[in-house]
Amino acid sequence: VVHFAAESHVDRSIMEPAAFVMTNIVGTQVLLDAALKNNIKKFHHVSTDEVFGHLSLDDQEKFNENTPYDPRSPYSASKASSDHLVRAYHKTYGLPITITNCSNNFGPYQFPEKIIPLAITNVLEGKKIPIYGDGLYVRDWLYVEDHCRAIDAVLENGKTGETYCVGGLTQDINNLEVAKKIIKILGKDENMIFFVKDRPGHDRRYAIDWSKIKKELSWEPLHSFDEWLESTVNWYKKNEAWWKRVKSGEYKNYYKKQYGRN
Repeated sequence: VVHFAAESHVDRSIMEPAAFVMTNIVGTQVLLDAALKNNIKKFHHVSTDEVFGHLSLDDQEKFNENTPYDPRSPYSASKASSDHLVRAYHKTYGLPITITNCSNNFGPYQFPEKIIPLAITNVLEGKKIPIYGDGLYVRDWLYVEDHCRAIDAVLENGKTGETYCVGGLTQDINNLEVAKKIIKILGKDENMIFFVKDRPGHDRRYAIDWSKIKKELSWEPLHSFDEWLESTVNWYKKNEAWWKRVKSGEYKNYYKKQYGRN
């Protein structure tokens, strides 16, 4: 069993924390019980680097498998809780588990509440890109295919009971720079950006040390950020029908509530 299922957007967790508790914690417990009942050979749990808290912009420190948990949002707290549940089922019941904690993903088919598809689709619609605070929040971007290869490597050769951190090739690219790169690819002006009030508990910087999975499983990311950001932009340009359908209906209500405009 590979457990991807989760409520995963920090902004929504601030507005609706109960949904994240039910899906990410209780939902994980339901799956763990089912895995035990059916004698599953391996239960792999996909988690996030956000469980570790945040890092300073002023140093080069990175998260690793020994970093203490310090979640700062209802989302990251719910994922931290699910991580602990998975480990507890391994220790208590002998369920064979592995865990990966990954950095921020990007690529095709990503739901447009996330910053990269939000920025791309907004510009394609002639709308501005909302950026929280000063825009200097840094994320470690991981292309989705690299993430899939990492999970496959852990499934095939990962040691039972172990955790592996999975990160990308980016070097401290902040959200404002990401937005500017997208605007440049689409041939628009930087006046497409507007700044909004910062969200509560906004983590400043994430960065992943993926040396363990490289050493033990010979995995490393292959996709550079700039090249595959452009590929991702082109995918959204070619698949307008998909993302316009996704951004209709309830999404519009969420967007207006979150960013204060249509």
